[in-house]
Amino acid sequence: MKSLSTNTIDESIFSEPATMRAARLHVIGEPMRVDEIPVPQIGPDDVRVEVKACNLVPNLGNILANWKAWNPGLPLPELPAVFGLDTTGVVAAVGKNVARTKIGQRVYVNPGVSCGTCLACSRKDTMNCKNYTFMGYFGFGPECQPIYDRYPLGGLAENIIAPVANIVPIPDNITFEQGARFGYLGTSFSALKKGAVRADSTLLVLGITGTLGVGCVLNALALGVGRIYGTGRNSELLEKVKAIAPDRIEVINLDHGPVAPRLWELTGGDGIEVAVNCLGPGAPAAYVVDAFAAMARGGRFVNVSGVQERPALDIFDLMCRQVSLISSNWFSVQEGLEMAELARIGLLDLSRFEQSSWKLADVNTAINSLPNRHGGFSNYTVVP
Repeated sequence: MKSLSTNTIDESIFSEPATMRAARLHVIGEPMRVDEIPVPQIGPDDVRVEVKACNLVPNLGNILANWKAWNPGLPLPELPAVFGLDTTGVVAAVGKNVARTKIGQRVYVNPGVSCGTCLACSRKDTMNCKNYTFMGYFGFGPECQPIYDRYPLGGLAENIIAPVANIVPIPDNITFEQGARFGYLGTSFSALKKGAVRADSTLLVLGITGTLGVGCVLNALALGVGRIYGTGRNSELLEKVKAIAPDRIEVINLDHGPVAPRLWELTGGDGIEVAVNCLGPGAPAAYVVDAFAAMARGGRFVNVSGVQERPALDIFDLMCRQVSLISSNWFSVQEGLEMAELARIGLLDLSRFEQSSWKLADVNTAINSLPNRHGGFSNYTVVP
């Protein structure tokens, strides 16, 4: 499907709508309905963004159909609810305390909201808030509903309300659809930062052909990493990833046996300094254990994966080799600002994405199309 262009801004004066269209889930497992609902009022520190694009993340189908059964400790909002994790658009209204963010500004909305009152929040460590909540997705603690009540909208709507602290301005040289990929891009960007990757690092990306994996490659290239190794199973997609930067990327097919011996050979016996696990939930734990066997002494293994099978790790061996396992979940607004700047100056190349977009009325068709995506190169969005 061809992209529906949303890279232009209507320069007319924004009106304050009383109602809007939004795709809402009423019952788990049933299709969404496009309803006419009231537009929430913004608070003094909030902004209202007129949505131009909302990314359909690969996991959305699981969220809508199976999440409560699979992950009862990660709460969804009370239904009916407006989902949609990654949103871009134009600032249409600002609260009375908002100074720097201006009406008409092109922005990405980071959906991660903290409670503001727990111990982590008091330390300004908002991403480790015990009730950290993704607007339009799911939360991490038992008391997320008050946050959903304050910010009830995901991006599958004509407008979204968000704290101004969550706003990331996006440059004019990327489209709204490309900017709506910032969620998965940011997840891998934060993982690379936690892994302290450098230009001379040996970097391994497990699951390099997926949505997280392709984004990790683009970020690593933007950060100047010269030696990137990646694993996957689809030969055509592996070659497509390698073609992004053939002199800097080497790919390994998981179907051809364990990768650790090959990685020791490719790195000249140095091993992998930083690994980012981008494997999908259904990947076997053996892939993870195999990657640990390729880690250099002092290496850092960063996990952003949802692999469900539990790996049997030899923690004595990890201690002897001083290999660190680092968990990473999502990304900060500051990291979003860094990505936006890398895109603005041309180092982060988002033109690699293959764009498909649907109107809000076709949201269920779009969600049902997610299994057909072309690995991590596909970028599926709803453009209200």
